Amino acid sequence: MSQYRILVVEDDIELRSTLFEALEQGGFDVLQAEDGIEALDKIRTNQIDLALLDVNMPQMNGLDCLTEIKNYDPSIIVIIMTAYSAIEDAVRAIKAGAYNYLAKPIKHQAVVEMVQRAVDAQAMIRTMAYSAPIVTLENGEFVGHSGEMKKIFNIIYKLAKVDTSVLIRGDSGTGKELVARALHYNSSRKDEKLIPINCSAISETLFESELFGHERGAFTGADQRQIGRFQYAEGGTLFLDEIGDLSPSMQVKLLRVLQERKFTPVGSSREIEMNVRIIAATNRNLEEMIQKGTFREDLFYRLNVIPIYLPPLKERKDDIENLVNYFIRRFAQKHKKSIFGITVQAMEKLSAHHWPGNIRELENTIEHAFVIESGDKLSAKSLPAHFNAFKLGNNLNSAAPIIDSSSAPSVEDADLLDYNRFKEEFEREFIIRALKTFKGRINQTALHAKIPKKTLLRKLEKYSIKAEDFRL
Repeated sequence: MSQYRILVVEDDIELRSTLFEALEQGGFDVLQAEDGIEALDKIRTNQIDLALLDVNMPQMNGLDCLTEIKNYDPSIIVIIMTAYSAIEDAVRAIKAGAYNYLAKPIKHQAVVEMVQRAVDAQAMIRTMAYSAPIVTLENGEFVGHSGEMKKIFNIIYKLAKVDTSVLIRGDSGTGKELVARALHYNSSRKDEKLIPINCSAISETLFESELFGHERGAFTGADQRQIGRFQYAEGGTLFLDEIGDLSPSMQVKLLRVLQERKFTPVGSSREIEMNVRIIAATNRNLEEMIQKGTFREDLFYRLNVIPIYLPPLKERKDDIENLVNYFIRRFAQKHKKSIFGITVQAMEKLSAHHWPGNIRELENTIEHAFVIESGDKLSAKSLPAHFNAFKLGNNLNSAAPIIDSSSAPSVEDADLLDYNRFKEEFEREFIIRALKTFKGRINQTALHAKIPKKTLLRKLEKYSIKAEDFRL
């Protein structure tokens, strides 16, 4: 049975009963109410995840009930049911915060599918909450820096009502793409496409074509017409990841599109109007880049309408335990393993780590432990080798073996007595620590960490480490 509880609010007893049965068969925990007043009573006395509301009901109609629900708890998803002749009510409901609407007569399968999409979107917000964002809206309101769910739902609720650009900032691995997905799939554009594009992964010569498309013969190799990401995302959201890596010439072209809301494909003379919301993300210090002249100030202000900052995990150690428990539940389902928790010793090791890779590193660490662990709790010995083999001191050129007998691997732990595994884990950790210290500068890292530059470059490739991830 699903962990999600659905409240069906409908005065027609026959329709209410059939919806109840369809949702129960779909795996949901379902409650019923015959009008808005009873619905609010049920919401105040039960943990409700989603309310399915009829518009026309006695005592309190669906639109008034929607307002009361959102005032009480914005995390509750609301889907409105209305007749075809009253679609304008559904439009008003969407503007007031409803997730979506269903037009009568209602097909049971359509109800179950929409409810499932809605709770999946809610799950994305829960994941976003673990990123602990700080959000400032256009009016300057400071929304929150917390893992508290209601504050996070309030952020989504408010952003869903606007269509302005969002700039997500934070170190590599803090969850920027997760936040972008949560914003899109809970916005008014949720039924349209979310198109991601990594600005650092596409060469400058091809980037304009990727964004705006091209005509046949526009350049060597353009043997057919191709639409760009802007056109492909029409009506939806374009997620521009690593926006700080955009070349100056492409910054100018992107700015023009954002200002004029239209673009011209490469090799074409026709202009195409666009209706796309922009969500951008970067781990770069854009203000510093503006001072150096490498990022346009006017583009920055176009993108920075609603800024979201994701703090690094090292600044929010109190969230680690909640994150660990979240990943345990997720990987227990993914790997079909009966692992229900983590030992005190393993949690202490995770809490003491400095997490240069942030949430992404923690997620990978927990999945690694899931693969290794044979018991019903994640233990210290199931963590990657560097958690048990070495601890880095403040001096980059020294590493001290852990000598605490409680954490030293026993003879039986043959998998922990692998020299090459320990060596590689430590080497990777050392390089990440060095890059973090010298802000991703290759020459400085090689010089001060006493690693030949060629060796450092080879190791970066071996361990799939990107120096640019550590540049501020």
